[in-house]
Amino acid sequence: MSTTVQGSQTTEYAVGQRVLIVDDEAVVCDVVRRYLELERYEVAVASDGAEALHVARSWRPDLMVLDLMLPGTDGLQVCRTIRAESSMPIIMLTARGEEIDRIIGLELGADDYVTKPFSPRELVARIKAVFRRVSSPAGTVVGPTLRYGGLVLNGAGRSATIDGVPVDLTAKEFDLLLFLASHPGQVFSRDQLMDSVWDYGYAGDTSTVTVHVRRLREKVEADPARPRYLKTVWGVGYKFEAPP
Repeated sequence: MSTTVQGSQTTEYAVGQRVLIVDDEAVVCDVVRRYLELERYEVAVASDGAEALHVARSWRPDLMVLDLMLPGTDGLQVCRTIRAESSMPIIMLTARGEEIDRIIGLELGADDYVTKPFSPRELVARIKAVFRRVSSPAGTVVGPTLRYGGLVLNGAGRSATIDGVPVDLTAKEFDLLLFLASHPGQVFSRDQLMDSVWDYGYAGDTSTVTVHVRRLREKVEADPARPRYLKTVWGVGYKFEAPP
């Protein structure tokens, strides 16, 4: 048994992966918490940005569900701060029509988003999908590592280096890069990448893929404007090009 944090209260639950729910709507937090507890997750709840940062730093969750519309420190600032400190997966909660904030959140390092109103079962499915990807790397990898020039991907250790220097990737960035690198030269549409890397029937828009590719280029390409590895195939999608 282990202790789960919820505000100032503590409750005993079975040991499991930790999920922090950040939302100022108590009903949303309570419903999601109950669904997650039924799946044997440990759950913490925060109602504003400042509390979210405090709980994230002290309790060290494995995943955060983060509403963008928060009092005080908003969700975008929380996402920016957490991403500077941790590669913990972040699933955003956004209201319909908040496309700009959603894109900004993805740019800041969020892994996924769910649009309100949402089904708690759908959110739990997204959370399970993220944890599956973290524990089981995407794609089929022959051997312990993939090497392309100075880029080395360690599937077992879920790490990447360029010329021996570690590259700080989020869980979803690593999944996407590993999947593409495991199929060099093969072109994938955005829809195919959503199905293969996001690991569920995705109902969102494919701008999620576009943003993740852009972030990856900023981290692994010497010149993101002239990518060496992550190529755009106009009108189709993306491919990983192995250097000669």
